[in-house]
Amino acid sequence: MTSSTPVTFPGVGGTTLSGVIDVPEGEVEAWALFCHGFTLGKNSLAAARVCRELASLGIGVLRYDAAGLGDSTGNWEDGTFSSKVADVRSAAAYMQSVGKTISIAIGHSLGGAAVLAAVKDIPEVDAVATIGAPYEPSHVVHLFEAVQEEIESTGRATVQLGGRHLEIRHELLLDLERTDIKDCIRTLGVPLLVIHSPMDNVVGIENAGNIFRTAKHPKSFFSLEKSDHLLTGKTQSKRAATIIAAWAEQYLEIDE
Repeated sequence: MTSSTPVTFPGVGGTTLSGVIDVPEGEVEAWALFCHGFTLGKNSLAAARVCRELASLGIGVLRYDAAGLGDSTGNWEDGTFSSKVADVRSAAAYMQSVGKTISIAIGHSLGGAAVLAAVKDIPEVDAVATIGAPYEPSHVVHLFEAVQEEIESTGRATVQLGGRHLEIRHELLLDLERTDIKDCIRTLGVPLLVIHSPMDNVVGIENAGNIFRTAKHPKSFFSLEKSDHLLTGKTQSKRAATIIAAWAEQYLEIDE
């Protein structure tokens, strides 16, 4: 059995981020953090299932809501990709402050891109894993391209994403389009595991190929067969977590 402990910690811009730490029943072999996708939250199927499965395998994980989502304070529409990256660093700093130093950074979808961009500033991280991550943050712009002209002309527009009506501001659009994480991937400096489904019709498999080609060794790729982008099937999340745990072990300082 594992347990889940609710926590809060400061994010950027005066926000308070709400998180959950999934804790293994026995000895903790390592601590990790999980950054969710664009509008998904800590309780999305991918986040909750992957993190709980990792905890069952001995890896404790912090998953948290971005500002304005779930139980976190702030306004989601005020956020940018840059603030998402900053909050990855905030999450790692919080874990270090409570004696749970992060060894593994994991990101799903846009959260994967955020983790790739943030790790250069988190020296304690020993390994990074991405799941269904885009090669370029601007990839998510296609989700609101129908109102892109309105955003550019009026500064904002409302779209429906993930069953919610969310405001997209021009600042987010500009930040996504201007951000290039290629150098972050190239100079990552830690082992990288790229997990992606060849059936992903939200973030195409070519993104995984581009990330893998850009990264330097040591790097690994795992094809998450028969999975959709959101990892809606229980076996998909379990398989991803199992692969991450088995792959990361070789890079962690675990007492035998």
